[in-house]
Amino acid sequence: MPDEKVPEELPQTELPPVEPFIEPSATGKPPVEPPPAPPPFAPVAVEPAPSAAAGDNKLWALLAYVLSPVVPIIILLMEDKKNQPDLKPHTMQALVAGLAIIVITVILGVIPLIGCLSPIVALAGWIAMIYWGFQAYNGKEVTIPVVTNFAKKQGWA
Repeated sequence: MPDEKVPEELPQTELPPVEPFIEPSATGKPPVEPPPAPPPFAPVAVEPAPSAAAGDNKLWALLAYVLSPVVPIIILLMEDKKNQPDLKPHTMQALVAGLAIIVITVILGVIPLIGCLSPIVALAGWIAMIYWGFQAYNGKEVTIPVVTNFAKKQGWA
């Protein structure tokens, strides 16, 4: 083992002397009182966590608007979801609004001079559906002009 380096010794530092433990009564001094206990923690108000079903329904409502009319039809086929009181109005409004956007887009696409507006109307409708989906996800009531009144009159929402 050629030229093996030996670590240098670390300098020794002296520690302060430690007083031996002596019973307080043996020294004649009064016993040292322990430090006071920390104050008890104040009770913290904890909100109950939202149930998984509520969060699940909010997500389904968001998806119903964004992916309309496919997701609303899927929701209506799911027995445990179709009659949820906080999901049903969003499902029906999303279905009606999605179908209305599709019908309007197709009609505009067939008319000769204004057919070029069809993609613009479809994109604007989809952006509006995204907005309404986020409103539903945040727990707000979504009111779509004409569609909400129509769905309520039919007894769907």
